[in-house]
Amino acid sequence: MRPPGDFEAKEDPMAKTFTLFLSTSPYSGENTFTAIRVAEAALNQGHKVNLIASGDGVYCFFKNQKAAGIPNAEKKFSELVQKGLKVYL
Repeated sequence: MRPPGDFEAKEDPMAKTFTLFLSTSPYSGENTFTAIRVAEAALNQGHKVNLIASGDGVYCFFKNQKAAGIPNAEKKFSELVQKGLKVYL
């Protein structure tokens, strides 16, 4: 018997899994930042998110990027990984 208040974490039955495919370089357009925003919104709602990076999309995960005047893709994705984003390169 469990003590009162000792609950097991259960998955939300309404939670979905989103899988995003990113194949463009981090600063060539809006694709990277759209993927970041979609992933962040889904994670914040309790959903699971997978991101597959292929082709130029792998450059979004290179460390020490020098992004000037725009958000740093590698840092943003690192924050999302901490929230549960799963990345496949």
